[in-house]
Amino acid sequence: MKRFYSLLIILLFFSHSMVRAQHQIIPAPVSYEASEGSLIIDQNMSLVLLSESDDLSRQVEFLKSDLKEIGINLSQITGDSTIVKSLRIGFHETALDTLGNEGYQLVIEEGGILLMANTKAGTFNGIQTLKQLLPLSRTTSEEGVVAPIEIQTCIIEDFPRFGWRGLMLDVSRHFFTVDEVKAYLDQMAAYKMNVFHWHLTDDQGWRIEIKTFPKLTEVGAWRVERHGKFGAGRAAPKKSEKATYGGFYTQEQIKDVIAYAAERNITIVPEIDVPGHSMALLAAYPQYSTKKEYKMVNPGAKFVDWYGNGKFKMNIENTLNPADPAVYAFLDMLFGEVADLFPGEYIHMGGDEAYHGYWEEDAKVQEFMAKNGIEDGKALQSYFVKRVEKIISSKGKKMIGWDEILDGGLADGAAVMSWRGTKGGIEAVGLGHKVVMTPNEFTYLDFTQGDYSVENKIYSDLSLKKAYSFEPVPDFVLDPELILGGQGNLWTEAVPSISYAFYMTYPRAFAISEALWSTKESKDWEGFVRRTESHFSRFDQKGINVAKTIYEPEVRVYNEGRKLMCELKNPFEDIEMYYAIDNAYPIATGIKYEGPFEIPAGDLSLRAQSFRDGNSIGRLLHISRKDLEARVK
Repeated sequence: MKRFYSLLIILLFFSHSMVRAQHQIIPAPVSYEASEGSLIIDQNMSLVLLSESDDLSRQVEFLKSDLKEIGINLSQITGDSTIVKSLRIGFHETALDTLGNEGYQLVIEEGGILLMANTKAGTFNGIQTLKQLLPLSRTTSEEGVVAPIEIQTCIIEDFPRFGWRGLMLDVSRHFFTVDEVKAYLDQMAAYKMNVFHWHLTDDQGWRIEIKTFPKLTEVGAWRVERHGKFGAGRAAPKKSEKATYGGFYTQEQIKDVIAYAAERNITIVPEIDVPGHSMALLAAYPQYSTKKEYKMVNPGAKFVDWYGNGKFKMNIENTLNPADPAVYAFLDMLFGEVADLFPGEYIHMGGDEAYHGYWEEDAKVQEFMAKNGIEDGKALQSYFVKRVEKIISSKGKKMIGWDEILDGGLADGAAVMSWRGTKGGIEAVGLGHKVVMTPNEFTYLDFTQGDYSVENKIYSDLSLKKAYSFEPVPDFVLDPELILGGQGNLWTEAVPSISYAFYMTYPRAFAISEALWSTKESKDWEGFVRRTESHFSRFDQKGINVAKTIYEPEVRVYNEGRKLMCELKNPFEDIEMYYAIDNAYPIATGIKYEGPFEIPAGDLSLRAQSFRDGNSIGRLLHISRKDLEARVK
């Protein structure tokens, strides 16, 4: 019987007159063919499991719960009895090579739905697609009649381009509760992201319980409370102040989150950031630094001077001492506990932005370098990285780190996460190492995503369109097979809440998900914009914050001779933009945008806003002439 359903899928490809049709699925499936028909889902539909599997049974229970929320109660039938309308889910008796580990086939006919895959990961992904084809709510008539659910008949064959499709959440700069992390995982899973990079430690907080070293959480998990932007505007901590802001995850909580993620086809990669970004660690155990000075967990106050081109100076020591044998004994026990907790293949050791100045000033470190023939700070960091790699591999895990671990020579067996563009990733592939591509210009979700007049301005920008242009495999890569995939990264210096974390993550995570799942040839910005908008309502109905900056005018200012000119852009054909440059308000009574216009001299501002069907959509932009002048490039 199972073989019959496998053959049925193949036959259906040829037995129907297929029509091209639009769909709203994110990420876009490899193949979607619609036919001229529809399936009505109602209470007469039954659920049939074609394979015996505890994992599949749990997946189906989640699906039944979701359907119940929209008024559909599926009755589950054992075996394969003859029924009028059904949702059948199961595994292929003989695995199909085209689907791999995470692919699936979904057939929607007037008589029901058939979902088949090779593995539980495949059925899980197929269920996510099915859920996107269903509404989150149903309309009710004035007479109280609930409308049925109607889905266009279609055949979908789908599988991912890359095995590593990740998101990183920084929980050090701001702590997020277990329930908040789970909510973040839920949305990842809905869009087929399968790696959660958990940035657990940094200068601003240590978030993981290590039983051997209790001070890491007793001291390192807490800092004095500050508000506002990170940097010079935040005062440094005083010894007299109590450290009350923060938190950490117990090992039991971490096990709970790991199990929760696994049920959603997500592997967790923990990050313990060393040798730099270790101020929270050193606040608890200062003996592992060169100066061994007392310090407090940093509350976001300025302690580094940036000079550009990656050059910087740390004014407070936040690096471990790579010449101290006790450091490696400490890390051996620490990574031992981490490895015992996390069942995944990789542990992330950080390795980024490690300042070498304190090493260069320390006589014992310099003596160690001379004795071991270590030329400079980069070579010393390479020595440290190679020692850490041996520690992690001794625990049965593989090490991955930010691309700075390439400096001075890369440890055997290490994988590289390329964040400073793609150069480090290309270099690592050339050396035969595995790579995760996460170039900041395309994947850093803390970057400003809309106009500065309505968004927080930080040091760089990342629009949805630019995120959608992310290509994980650069030209001239020697061995593309070594590129595991990629991920988006949410650093949280300016993200104090889970609501705002969702706002910064979506919809740009849609773009990253599609770059990592869908085929390169299927890239279609206009179609992606349409599908993205359809998912805004899904987030609204769930009460999840999402950025809709794509509705708002994109403002470009340039000089044309002595004239200051302004151009407005928007990707939607049915959206009209109105503006005013004479300090007039409201904008609905202003000028309809038809093309570039001049900004005259004077004490004035530009106001601009988008409208659809006469109603405002997106926020009002309000930009002074002085700020407009500053935008000229």
